[in-house]
Amino acid sequence: MKLIDEQIRKILGYKTWSVQRKVDTLLEMDASAYTQLGTDSTSTEKKETRKNSRKIYRAIAQISPMDGYILEAHMMEKELNL
Repeated sequence: MKLIDEQIRKILGYKTWSVQRKVDTLLEMDASAYTQLGTDSTSTEKKETRKNSRKIYRAIAQISPMDGYILEAHMMEKELNL
């Protein structure tokens, strides 16, 4: 299993963390992935980052449905405008 899947599962499994802390941590993971992309990144790397974003947003939707829905809708809108 991929590292991102393991990290997501680990964060979702924390019983002592609040929903807000879990969402914030997942969004930090997403932001970190995008900041690691650069002008020299290949299209494969960019696609993999978008795929991981979708996984993160779906995980957010599990714990905070409204936030997850908004993030996924924004992602779809952005993809359609490209």
